[in-house]
Amino acid sequence: MDFLQLAGKTIVVFGLANKKSVACAIGRVLVEAGATVVHVVRSGQRAEAAAKLFPTSPVFCCDVEDEANIVRVRDEIAGHISEPIDGIVHSIAFANYSEGMRPFHQTPKRDFLQAMDISCFSFISIANHFKELLARQASLVTISISTTRMAAENYGYMAPVKAALESSLCFLAKSFSAFSEVRFNAVCPGLLKTSASAGIPGYIDSYLFAEQATLRKRAVQTDEAANVAAFLLSPRSSGMTGQCLVVDAGMGMNYFDAAIVARAMG
Repeated sequence: MDFLQLAGKTIVVFGLANKKSVACAIGRVLVEAGATVVHVVRSGQRAEAAAKLFPTSPVFCCDVEDEANIVRVRDEIAGHISEPIDGIVHSIAFANYSEGMRPFHQTPKRDFLQAMDISCFSFISIANHFKELLARQASLVTISISTTRMAAENYGYMAPVKAALESSLCFLAKSFSAFSEVRFNAVCPGLLKTSASAGIPGYIDSYLFAEQATLRKRAVQTDEAANVAAFLLSPRSSGMTGQCLVVDAGMGMNYFDAAIVARAMG
């Protein structure tokens, strides 16, 4: 039974980096569901990786920091497909941690604005420039984080950037409703073991703590986030728009776990 009803749907996935990335996991779920997946990656090196991981999927390159590239890749994809796009995945985030962590109030303006451009505005820009290629009831899904209200110091300024991304959902949904039924939603996973997260200072310690803070004492798996993304891309979620679905294995409700409290009390 094709419960998700994704067979034959055309989905464009932005952001695959390697086999551990969220975009890769989403792509696998979509292929297994019978969807036609088109990958858009940042560089030629990543295009080679994508081609090996998804040998039957077309791959295009686009550095979203330059909006002209989004227009270009839209035109390239338009020349490749024959049917409207049923869904777009936006799994793109970047923050410059090359100089290490600083207190939030010392965040360099250039770094903050670059992160906002790449991680948030790119979603808005992709939606805008791809709108003529979208099916009337297409679904756009971005990847956020489980909470933007917890001041994880080593995550720096990315939480405010993700908060802006989440806020954009309702505005995009409202503006697109004037001419379509396109939906906008986000998957908000807890801490994941990806190559991108490995570049965050102190991430491993945070990951191990978060794992113990889940109700099941096992970290969220990338595939679990991917499964939720597939649901949001599918017609089965047709009544959902402007929503952020948290996938954190209960971490957000488990602040006073007895084992964690006991360790804190020594």
